[in-house]
Amino acid sequence: MATGTEPQPKSGTAPGGGVRDGTRAAIAAAHLRTDRWWLAPAATAAGLLAFVVYSTWRAFANADYYQAPYVSPFYSPCLADNCEPMRSGPNWEIFGSWWGLSPALLILIFPLGFRLTCYYYRKAYYRGFWASPPACAVAEPHKKYSGETRFPLVLQNIHRYFFYAAVPVAGILTYDTVLTFRDEHYEWGHMGLGTLVFLLNTVLIWAYTLSCHSCRHIVGGKLKHFSKHPVRYRMWQWVGKLNARHMLLAWASLVSVALADFYVYLIASGAFDDPRLF
Repeated sequence: MATGTEPQPKSGTAPGGGVRDGTRAAIAAAHLRTDRWWLAPAATAAGLLAFVVYSTWRAFANADYYQAPYVSPFYSPCLADNCEPMRSGPNWEIFGSWWGLSPALLILIFPLGFRLTCYYYRKAYYRGFWASPPACAVAEPHKKYSGETRFPLVLQNIHRYFFYAAVPVAGILTYDTVLTFRDEHYEWGHMGLGTLVFLLNTVLIWAYTLSCHSCRHIVGGKLKHFSKHPVRYRMWQWVGKLNARHMLLAWASLVSVALADFYVYLIASGAFDDPRLF
């Protein structure tokens, strides 16, 4: 029974840790949610971790990334002279023989940098790996919070520049997809199962890239009068509709690019032959 003489918690403090200050209620419970709030961040962390493990293996493998007419999206464009000889997809030997590592490491920095600094992916791995915060209405366990104002997270602000790099990468993957309408002898008018895999991946990559918040801002974010720019206003509306599905497109394109690479790996390693549709 309370007597009114019990010691009161100091203002702005509460058991359980987390971000606490003078503006927060001194509630003993860490949170008041009763649902399985931890499922979403756990699933996000598992999915991202699976992709990191797979992409790291494939990036450093430096093998089984080309089988005419398919070239893995992880290795295109191939920028080193240690690339496998290929007549499918861009192969620019910009880096000489001094580059002894996998050529995938020269190109993956751009699409991965674009995704790493993406507004959605920030939310995903902040919650999934850093618990910052782990979920809505669940206080994070860290005692201090500086947001993205300090190094290294302040570098997240270069996302718009990675967008400029992501657009030509998507264009190159489109070119690679066009070249899949050839057979192993580079004759046009053919289509294999891999062509459909590449088509799906290209569509999702473009949808994810164009649904980016930076793209939406570039298209119409700086306009003060939409009535004076009807074309850009329509584009801004179209990009806005894609932006509403940015999370779905982020995951779908992540799976599709891994699937496209894995498909090339299977046929390049001899696991099975690419079925020809016509």
